[in-house]
Amino acid sequence: MLKALTELFAKTLNGDDAAPPPPREHMLRFATAILLVEIARADYSEDFAEEQTMLRLLEDFFDLTDEESALLVEEAKAEADHAASLQAFTRQLHESLSPEEKLGIIEMLWKVALADDHLDKHEDHLVRKIAGLLYVSHNDLIRIRNRVDPSHS
Repeated sequence: MLKALTELFAKTLNGDDAAPPPPREHMLRFATAILLVEIARADYSEDFAEEQTMLRLLEDFFDLTDEESALLVEEAKAEADHAASLQAFTRQLHESLSPEEKLGIIEMLWKVALADDHLDKHEDHLVRKIAGLLYVSHNDLIRIRNRVDPSHS
């Protein structure tokens, strides 16, 4: 199923005869999308604001179209349904991203978690866990959260 979704994603991005995005770029997009999906699901409720925030953040961060980000989120949701752990995805990101890019991922996670104007304890815990797996310092984690949610500082 993942291969079929990847092929569909490539066709949507580049037309029927074009090559898929480079493997590293697709892996980064996919791993990031899975983390965002997991944050959105952490409070056990589907929220339109979180979904829209996820799509917009992926579009902006990876320079995607509306259709590309929607397809990426659908692909990530399908994989997240079967993923036993986030560790493989965070390891890929940790090994591939610069420290600044990791901070960008953490900022996206906070934005999704706070999109519904409520930070659930499960969302908070998961953002902190992912930050640890990405080796983002606690100081950076809190600084980014305070920037994203000034009412909390």
